[in-house]
Amino acid sequence: MQKKIVINCDNKQTRVAVLEEDKPVEIYLERPVHQRVVGNIYKGVVANVLPGMQAAFVDIGLERNAFLYVDDALLPEESNNSRGKKKIEELLRPGEEVMVQVVKEPFGSKGARLTRQITIPGRHLVLMPSAEYTGVSRRIEDPDERERLRQIIAEIRPEGHGLIVRTVAEGLDDDAFRQDLQFLLPLWDRIQNRFRQKQAPSLIYQDLDLIYRMIRDLFTEQIEQLVVDTRYEYEKIQEALDVVDSSLVNRVYYYSGDEPVFDVYGIEAEIERALSRTVWLDCGGYLVFDHTEALTVIDVNTGKYIGKTNLADTVFKTNLEAATEIIRQVRLRDIGGIIIIDFIDMDNEEHRRLVLEKLTEKAKEDRTKSHILGLTGLGLVEMTRKKARQGLDAVLQQTCPYCHGRGKVLTADVVSARTERQLKSYLNGLDSEAVLVEMNQSVAGLLIGPGGSYLRKLEEETGKTIFIRGSETMHVEKHHVLATGSLSEVQELAYPVTVGERYQVKVEEPHANNPYDGIARISGFVIDVQAGGAYVGETVTVEIMEVAKTFARAKVV
Repeated sequence: MQKKIVINCDNKQTRVAVLEEDKPVEIYLERPVHQRVVGNIYKGVVANVLPGMQAAFVDIGLERNAFLYVDDALLPEESNNSRGKKKIEELLRPGEEVMVQVVKEPFGSKGARLTRQITIPGRHLVLMPSAEYTGVSRRIEDPDERERLRQIIAEIRPEGHGLIVRTVAEGLDDDAFRQDLQFLLPLWDRIQNRFRQKQAPSLIYQDLDLIYRMIRDLFTEQIEQLVVDTRYEYEKIQEALDVVDSSLVNRVYYYSGDEPVFDVYGIEAEIERALSRTVWLDCGGYLVFDHTEALTVIDVNTGKYIGKTNLADTVFKTNLEAATEIIRQVRLRDIGGIIIIDFIDMDNEEHRRLVLEKLTEKAKEDRTKSHILGLTGLGLVEMTRKKARQGLDAVLQQTCPYCHGRGKVLTADVVSARTERQLKSYLNGLDSEAVLVEMNQSVAGLLIGPGGSYLRKLEEETGKTIFIRGSETMHVEKHHVLATGSLSEVQELAYPVTVGERYQVKVEEPHANNPYDGIARISGFVIDVQAGGAYVGETVTVEIMEVAKTFARAKVV
């Protein structure tokens, strides 16, 4: 499989995309103001211990206290024998200083998740201080190779420490591992010294920045090219590879073109696609992604795909393509936790088996651990995926300040009725004789009514003169009282035009009741342009002939 890494750097952020067969499958983003904390090691202070939750909150100097569960509170030497036996109140006490490592980023209102079982990654090995353990990456599947690697690290493993062989180490000899240890063991000594010397809470080890984590963790023999668009970073990457793996230096390319590098490789468009709720498949079907606090639901639909032979074949082909795209989108969006997939119903048992096999096959290409549980009685596929960092949507988007995450707003007629009730309540306690109110123009039209009939009725009920100004840009659910006072004062503010004056306006649409005329607006105030229906979409000069409370009449000059 053809793989590439593309890096885009500027002053505000660093972005890294991993491409497989020229399609992005993973996106990593780091901003100076939002540094990631996963992998960092802290000297923390236990803030409080919660026996009812079998957990503790630890102050590590972040905005919110971090969470330490009982199984993660066990030290490495205790974890093999004591898991599930000791209680949190036996392991920790408030005010105690502890060395902890972040294993999960803060999400929403939740603090970071911690462990006391420290791991320090190198290029080929992961050091597990104080843990009597040896392991080999699950992505190295050849049994003979796994056994060979186990024997090597069993011989070189320092007493009292554990080692895990990383995927990139497949096929290497013991010299590469010994070189890694020469870096990792002194680093662990420095971390212990900082723990003794620094005041809690404090950071005592910070993982590498994004680009160098990519070199350490992702840039292997399987990567054909690493493309970076900044000369400074290009030179630093080459210097780092001279130490890490000089055989890869010739695969690094500096991109100096005028077009942004993420546009050249089609990554920017794929990021936009990954933020969309709906994703179209090449066959014409589509996927729908819905997120809740607890899980993500993915729905598969045939859409525009009608097939060529029969319904069963159409459904099968759509589901098969969907299985591949679902895993790519899950990786690209970095969706974690529980995932429910609603494939189109398949009566054929063989088709169901093949779709599940495709899903499982593609999931094996994912570096993040996932588990596919199979089909439920309702024909839904259940899977889980480890969640260690915020998904792409959480990194790039924020909750809508208007709908507050509902994803919907009230219809204009509902808002019109609500605004009318609110205005009645407001005006009944108002001493002034007139008021100017601004609202979305679609709501304004409904509140005014045909020929101003609804507005006249509201004025009769409240005993006030009401001027309405429509705004194209104002949120549909909001309205603002712009002015109150005497009739003459408010009227002067309410009318942005004067009889006899000339203005340049854009004719937006034909008049609803008389298409021969056109509708324009000045500061939200409606201008009825006589014979303006022929100029829809054009900018014309008009002269004001008459000004009424809710509109002005004008002619083209």
